[in-house]
Amino acid sequence: MNKSGDILLDSGTNELEVILFYLGNETYGINVLKVREIIVPMPITKLPQSHDHVEGVIRLREEVLPVINLEKVLNIPREKIESEDKFIVCELNQTKIAFRVHGVKKIHRISWEQIEKPDDLSTGRQPFASGIIKMADEMAILLDFEKVVIDISPKVGINVEAVKALGPRERNTKKIIVAEDSAVLRELIKDTLYEAGYQDVQFYQNGKEAWDYLESIGDDKGKNPLDTVQLLITDIEMPQMDGHHLTKRVKSHPRLKDIPVLIFSSLITEDLQHKGEQVGASGQISKPDIVRLIQEIDKLVL
Repeated sequence: MNKSGDILLDSGTNELEVILFYLGNETYGINVLKVREIIVPMPITKLPQSHDHVEGVIRLREEVLPVINLEKVLNIPREKIESEDKFIVCELNQTKIAFRVHGVKKIHRISWEQIEKPDDLSTGRQPFASGIIKMADEMAILLDFEKVVIDISPKVGINVEAVKALGPRERNTKKIIVAEDSAVLRELIKDTLYEAGYQDVQFYQNGKEAWDYLESIGDDKGKNPLDTVQLLITDIEMPQMDGHHLTKRVKSHPRLKDIPVLIFSSLITEDLQHKGEQVGASGQISKPDIVRLIQEIDKLVL
């Protein structure tokens, strides 16, 4: 399978393409935009004192990539023969990583409306599920690959301490809306914004919930929306409504269009910058660069 850059959708359609793969008897999905390529397993160099879920590293066209075994991460018993294994090479948070899976099925184009937030993320492999994909012929679990990586190596997550170096500013009067489906990242973003001085922050679990709130502000003819909300920060991948579609709606609304929108996502790469630009984003920051996020917020609201 070639690079996912060959399969691009129009921005803001609230659609995505997912690659379905399997581990044991379970079907999982990953956003095509995260996938650089899918390859057969290569020789692995083991690393001393590495995490149990990290098999080692491979050398792929002059790049050294860690290999994460999803079978071990999710504690899935093997049902298929070894030769069917594939490496899904991804780019997440400015880092390339290979994930070992038992096999790859096909690509589906779906709407974010077909993805529901799981009700219970407390046990088993469910803590790594970001959504349940409902299709006509089957269901699949959309995995939170960023959480898998952060659980193995917390240093790749958001660094709250780095925010302290920015220095104090008068930020506590600004009202910020954040759309982020990951509970872990909501807490990290909350901590970093508070550390910087942005304390009037309201969080929503997906783009649809954020849009419902913003639309209610836009419908209130008695107030200027900018007096109520000074900034929207949004992830891209979210059930029900993604960040590109949310941004497009805000920028297309006659009374909301002047609200700055910052996209904060692991999907921000040089190849995909144009998608945010097409929907009118005021800025795009790649996770986990929280310092740059605060700097960009300062430029837009101070």
